[in-house]
Amino acid sequence: MHRSRLAGFIIDCQVDDIGPAADFWSEALGYRRRQSTDPADQNYVLLDTGPDELHIELQKVEHPSRVHVDIETDDIEAEVSRLEKLGAKRIEQIRTWWVMEAPTGQRFCVVRPQRSDFSEKANRWEK
Repeated sequence: MHRSRLAGFIIDCQVDDIGPAADFWSEALGYRRRQSTDPADQNYVLLDTGPDELHIELQKVEHPSRVHVDIETDDIEAEVSRLEKLGAKRIEQIRTWWVMEAPTGQRFCVVRPQRSDFSEKANRWEK
């Protein structure tokens, strides 16, 4: 058995400087910016949502700007396999997560748990 659920939204920005994009979305959505302290996250800016709210972050990308969703799970391989059985396909593994593509063409990511109430509120799936 494993668990998963919608983790949040990632705002992909095809820009040279993520700062102005983060300023816009911070003001538009009413959340303060929070820069990661991890040097590997230099292309990301987090919006300071509450611990039980959906995760929202901006990501500097090379592809056209769009929004994608993250699915959080306590077993990435089991969740990716479950989604493949539903018709999704693996696109690329990045660090600890997978970029997937739905049968309808949308890209999304399968990531580790992001919110503090994950264990209590996530969907439960039999393997």
